[in-house]
Amino acid sequence: MKLTKEIETEIWNEYGSYKEVENYIEKWHESDEQNCWENFEKKGNNGNIDLNATLHSIPGDIIIKIAIDLGLDTPDFIPYIPTFKNELKSEFKTAYETFTKAHKLIENDPSIAVGLANSALESIIKEILKDERISSKIKGTETLYKLVTIILKEFNITNNNHPIEIKTIGSSLIAICQSIEKLRSEKTNFHGKTDDDYLLKDPIYTYFIVNSLSTVGLFLNSYYKTKFPKPEINIIDNLTF
Repeated sequence: MKLTKEIETEIWNEYGSYKEVENYIEKWHESDEQNCWENFEKKGNNGNIDLNATLHSIPGDIIIKIAIDLGLDTPDFIPYIPTFKNELKSEFKTAYETFTKAHKLIENDPSIAVGLANSALESIIKEILKDERISSKIKGTETLYKLVTIILKEFNITNNNHPIEIKTIGSSLIAICQSIEKLRSEKTNFHGKTDDDYLLKDPIYTYFIVNSLSTVGLFLNSYYKTKFPKPEINIIDNLTF
């Protein structure tokens, strides 16, 4: 109910007129007149669409797709993605724009969504590694697997002083990023594919991949802010006597 209300408000804010609102809803409407079937009922009053009533007739899976298309957060369904977006918005502008595009494409183009999400995490790590307090320097051409290997070493996550369990988790983070990078390179449209090649098409796996990537990104940024806090700037006001 809450998500549907947010969708209703956002659609009116975005489109404004009854005609444009109806055109947007039509994008999601499917019907088969021969078999008397439609995926939801478009309702109206005096020739104008009744958006509230129409939205409440739409199945939940389509409601979630509409929310994603409008850029609304869906924390009850995709828990880490909205949290990750908020982190990016305040600190990593380029990565935020890339990740937002990925988020919107999860349903309509899962393959491209994975590639963009991969690029967003690369951008975050590159920004963190620019910090002068971090010793490792990069060329700028490193891929996700190399970047996460470098940053975990800088964060001492994979050194021999930690218990084996911590080192295992660190190695698992590297394995996750390596797998996401391989999916981007070998199972998406980011590189040429033939008809016989496997192509990532199912959104459910894309949600799984993007959520995993978001979890890694949130951890890296949280660790960075904890271990490398921004220096305090002392501002002395000029006093006029």
